[in-house]
Amino acid sequence: MINQDKLLKDLQDRGMIKYDQLNLILEEAKESKRGVEEILEKIVNIEDLTQAKSRFYNLAYQNITELIINNKVLNIIPSEVAQNYKIICFGEKDKKIKVGIIDPDNFKAIEAVDFLAKENDLQAEFFLISKNSFEAAFKQYKSLSKELDTALKTRAKAEEDQLIAIEERNKPQTGEEVTKSAPVAKIVSVIIRHAVEGKSSDIHIEPLRNETRVRYRIDGVLHTSLVLPKAIHNALVARIKVLSNLKLDETRIPQDGRIRMIVNEREIDFRVSILPLVGFEKVVMRILDTTKGAPKLEGLGFQGRQLQLLQKNIKKTEGILLITGPTGSGKSTTLFSLLDMLNKEGINISTLEDPVEYKMEGVNQSQIAPQLGYNFASGLRSFLRQDPDIIMVGEIRDEETAELSVHAALTGHYVLSTLHTVDCSGVITRLVDMGIEPFLIGSTLNTVIAQRLARKICEFCREETKIPPDYLETIKAELTQIGDEYLKELIKDFDINKLKFFKGKGCPRCANTGYSGRVAIAEVLDVNKQIKDMIIEGKKYIDVDTIRKTQPFVTVRQDGFLKVIQGKTTIEEVLRVMSD
Repeated sequence: MINQDKLLKDLQDRGMIKYDQLNLILEEAKESKRGVEEILEKIVNIEDLTQAKSRFYNLAYQNITELIINNKVLNIIPSEVAQNYKIICFGEKDKKIKVGIIDPDNFKAIEAVDFLAKENDLQAEFFLISKNSFEAAFKQYKSLSKELDTALKTRAKAEEDQLIAIEERNKPQTGEEVTKSAPVAKIVSVIIRHAVEGKSSDIHIEPLRNETRVRYRIDGVLHTSLVLPKAIHNALVARIKVLSNLKLDETRIPQDGRIRMIVNEREIDFRVSILPLVGFEKVVMRILDTTKGAPKLEGLGFQGRQLQLLQKNIKKTEGILLITGPTGSGKSTTLFSLLDMLNKEGINISTLEDPVEYKMEGVNQSQIAPQLGYNFASGLRSFLRQDPDIIMVGEIRDEETAELSVHAALTGHYVLSTLHTVDCSGVITRLVDMGIEPFLIGSTLNTVIAQRLARKICEFCREETKIPPDYLETIKAELTQIGDEYLKELIKDFDINKLKFFKGKGCPRCANTGYSGRVAIAEVLDVNKQIKDMIIEGKKYIDVDTIRKTQPFVTVRQDGFLKVIQGKTTIEEVLRVMSD
């Protein structure tokens, strides 16, 4: 087993982590009861970390994320064995096989390889590989196209058999019996599994004129993944209805349901929405990985004064913190990051959610059920009798929920929620339009966050680039408003005349998009005494210039441009998400 202190020192000596990060890493490992290596994976490139570990294990390091492995070589180790022991065979020459291993301390894995090698008269040579390398190589056992091709051929054969056996074809069957047929069940299973493996947030199954299109939403953008025969569309929809306990014979009105499945040893929830179109139905499935922990604010993209302001205001014991932005802008994720900071032994936290997206140990999480009369408003009334310190309401949708949230804040509770507006200033207008008195808003509102999600440049194919002169002038104008002092806090040796820009060239790891993952671009408004006084006086909209007179303030757009010159995203991406 690797000595963690020695590994940290080695990484520090090589400049991969800074000295001031050491104590933070050890502290987080102790608090979260996670291994140091798991935390390091968020800070250090996983391939660099694996290469550093290889020196301690005295093993050769190998990066096989982009290696196309010969099918015969791959199958020297059966897929079940490979998955169980996290080992992969990626090379074979002169009776010697190259085997990638994630954990050399797993002696059972080494024994399994030695047994298989001897059985085939081979000699094994071990290499340390990363989790990413293993996952990329393991996918080659069965590609998506092969699996679906087999399933479709099986279905075609079944239909052919039905045409021959007329008496069987005419035998009445229930819709559920049809949808449990192996080919359709296999196709749905493959669509779901590959969506989860591809880190999609949504699956769209939609009928076109002559075919059925399956699209995955990855990093906020829809990509066509599959095109299937139109003939199987109704069977696919029926199978999903069965899985989510929806009515098979109801095709005239929308239906909503849920599916819970185990995918790659992880419990995944799917929120299913079925919408009737002309002649067919469309399916959208939201993927909710309830096993994921809440990320840190820094990991989401908050930095500098914005981060400091949130860390300060989150310590307040009463009032309201609101997060705003369009659908899919990461509001819920930021909420849970804040809740994770507040989740302590001596504090009672209760949440009302639709649906529960992250499971948090020590937090009382409640799923609303509007069809039973249990909504955000009725849930809030019940919560006030549960002696909460902190209340999280998934979304303030109506006047009643807004009033109850304000009432909870006035009676000594800390309330966190979301609202749909364009920017921070719009929150005040929205609450006034909901019928909340300005003096109540001014008395309770503490902090407002407005955010969007921009795609991050893929770190594996990032390269320097030039941008058009008009874009450059736009960025310089916005940065000038922020001020040199703040810019130099974030970017060492900042010089507005020596700006560098980056883009993703495109590689197999990012599916040639140039982007991988997303980062929040945000503005954080501190509702200080000056702002509170303006609200109480009846000022319905407070513009950016007025806000800047009361505090240093960076808009969403400006924060986006900051992340462009930091090399985290591109100017095109910031302009895309800020199109409103």
